[in-house]
Amino acid sequence: MTDILLVPGTVKLADWRAIYRGAAVRLDPASAPRIAESAAAVGRILAHGEPVYGINTGFGKLASVRIDDADLAALQRNIVLSHAAGVGDPSPVPVIRLMMALKLASLAQGASGVRPETVALLEAMLVHGLTPVIPAQGSVGASGDLAPLSHMAVTMIGMGEIFTGDERLPAADALARAGLTPITLAAKEGLALLNGTQFSAANALAGLFETELLFRSALVTGALSTEAAKGSDTPFDPRIHDLRRHRGQIEVAAALRGLMAGSPIRASHLENDARVQDPYCLRCQPQVMGAALDILRQAGTTLEIEANGVSDNPLIFPDTDEALSGGNFHAEPVAFAADMIALAICEIGSIAERRVAMLVDPALSGLPAFLTPQPGLNSGFMIPQVTAAALVSENKQRAYPASVDSIPTSANQEDHVSMAAHGARRLLDMAANATAVIGIELLAAAQGCDFHSGLASSETLERARARLRADVPTLDHDRHFHPDMEAANRLVRGGALIEAVGAPLPGVA
Repeated sequence: MTDILLVPGTVKLADWRAIYRGAAVRLDPASAPRIAESAAAVGRILAHGEPVYGINTGFGKLASVRIDDADLAALQRNIVLSHAAGVGDPSPVPVIRLMMALKLASLAQGASGVRPETVALLEAMLVHGLTPVIPAQGSVGASGDLAPLSHMAVTMIGMGEIFTGDERLPAADALARAGLTPITLAAKEGLALLNGTQFSAANALAGLFETELLFRSALVTGALSTEAAKGSDTPFDPRIHDLRRHRGQIEVAAALRGLMAGSPIRASHLENDARVQDPYCLRCQPQVMGAALDILRQAGTTLEIEANGVSDNPLIFPDTDEALSGGNFHAEPVAFAADMIALAICEIGSIAERRVAMLVDPALSGLPAFLTPQPGLNSGFMIPQVTAAALVSENKQRAYPASVDSIPTSANQEDHVSMAAHGARRLLDMAANATAVIGIELLAAAQGCDFHSGLASSETLERARARLRADVPTLDHDRHFHPDMEAANRLVRGGALIEAVGAPLPGVA
């Protein structure tokens, strides 16, 4: 995997995806002068003797409390220690690595007032695979992701814990093993490290990247289900979609046509088919999946902008030696993007579950009941469809917009918050639920096609079936179903299904 060079302010969505997938990270050395000048500006601002929020004052509701120069280092240490107050299970390592890279790119833009050695330590931790242990819960998405980012910052001063490889070590030990030394925070640095939207943004980006994989896999299983039900590809005719003009819809229809092109199954019922129209779960795939693709792309645009921005407070402007207090830490854009991703995940899983329900119903599919050769003696796909329904309903409950919620904090000083962290954290679990649904559909669709004796699907879809059948044989009689479902789930979540297809499929970026 190619190393990613972070050029602050210009990093592409594909590069953030690569970092999430494990690519190594390096900061563009050209950032060094901006970083140094920003730190020097903090010194000049302090020399003016005026109170400046977070540099020589307290925080939040305590902003009016002036801090003596002799206590400035203690002030920054105290904010990190006091704000490291998260709870819950540790966040996934890939998400936290992405969060660290986001923070690195933000600090390197020279608007945060941190010293070069502080930025260098954060970069070195990424290079050496040192990932802070960060509890997943405790941020309301403004004033930034304070608790999660504080857990990162606390490791940089030698406290807290760090994941390194398969080990979970005290931070001081992990840093020493890598030849790194904890820092003593200077004025503004503690606040700069813990203020910002990087935890919310990292979780939202991770959710986006997993949903992109889910989306592409669902195109494959949707096409295969259409074949299993001997559905029509007429609803994918480009003339239909060109008239409506939605880009995602047009691209999804083209992808489905491509996946089914040359199918003998399709050719077998082009004429003398008594059915006039297919159920919506087949016929409306371009409209539903295309709409999902469009909002995923919109969310991706928002998150790419956010990832390249600076979201701490106050912001340092070295050209005028000003520290301006604002609200860039408010994660409303991230919250809206996360809500859109959640809706897309929900709908991708929902329409897929309806296809599974159609396939197991002989009145709709024309296939044996529950896709088993001997229904009654065997239950076949009866309960996997129930599992899919359970997962879809769970995602519906989770899809309620987080951004419409708010709760005042910090004695009403911070009286409107975004809930972006909550909205973004749910996405990986929602995507995992929907991925399991797609895995079930893969099994059901392949099983349905097995009943079309002597007829194959398209060469493209046959590659998908062959990849599944390499791990999961046709279900002749009831057997322990869970291992089959796990095998199919692995093919979807690991990307092997898409690789087997080998056809271009639309995505976010």
